Amino acid sequence: MPPYKLSVIIPVYNQQEFIYRNMHESLKTFKKYGKNFEIILVNDGSTDRTVEEASLIKDPRLRIVSYDVNKGKGYALKHGFQCVTGNVVTFMDGDLDIHPENVIGFFKYLDHVDMVIGSKRHPKSKVNYPLKRRFFSYFYHLFVDLLFGLDVKDTQSGLKLMKYDCLKEILPKVLVKRFAFDLELLVNARKSGYNIAEAPIKLTYNWGTGSMVNMNAMKGIFVDTLAIAYRLYILRYYDRKPLPTMYHEMPRQNYSAIGK
Repeated sequence: MPPYKLSVIIPVYNQQEFIYRNMHESLKTFKKYGKNFEIILVNDGSTDRTVEEASLIKDPRLRIVSYDVNKGKGYALKHGFQCVTGNVVTFMDGDLDIHPENVIGFFKYLDHVDMVIGSKRHPKSKVNYPLKRRFFSYFYHLFVDLLFGLDVKDTQSGLKLMKYDCLKEILPKVLVKRFAFDLELLVNARKSGYNIAEAPIKLTYNWGTGSMVNMNAMKGIFVDTLAIAYRLYILRYYDRKPLPTMYHEMPRQNYSAIGK
């Protein structure tokens, strides 16, 4: 297995009560396994003290980038990608429903694939989350499988491990900023010929900290999903070569001062 530097991108919005604890836990976990890593915390327009609480952690491996207006998970992850210095990248949710320790088991897949996604439906996964979310996840999987046939059992897990070069190619074509970002990322990866593996995870829903699936979110997810299908089958958008972007043109460098 080649040497890897891991860049962890964590989008957060109004998590002042938990952000210090969760970032401390993430740093402790990656240090424990001796990984060469950095954590890029993307403040997605929080209106509380999320940034102030996170800034209390004095560790050079934690960097905070920030902007003023909430723009959604997809936008935050793309924004954070501009700042990575590693050759592998993890997307991770700030609520730690899926503990960062899960990422460690993903590295063994990278000898054979370009992207590893944590799957709640992997036979070795251990999950505990609300019944409402289980029903929604099941029917959404059927809907996605009918539309796209991705041969992926869980498209919405927030935990992923990807090679930098893979992300550099597919991220410029990802347009969804909020609800179906994960799905569009996978559609792009498959369209570009990248190999994807699903890995087992342990998921424990943190009641009171985890994101809730309400009717507006469910509607947004389905609208975004149909928009992806429209771009894929009608516009043939994902067949186009991406326009030059900052990912292609900008030299790799240290962005440690951004947003501090």
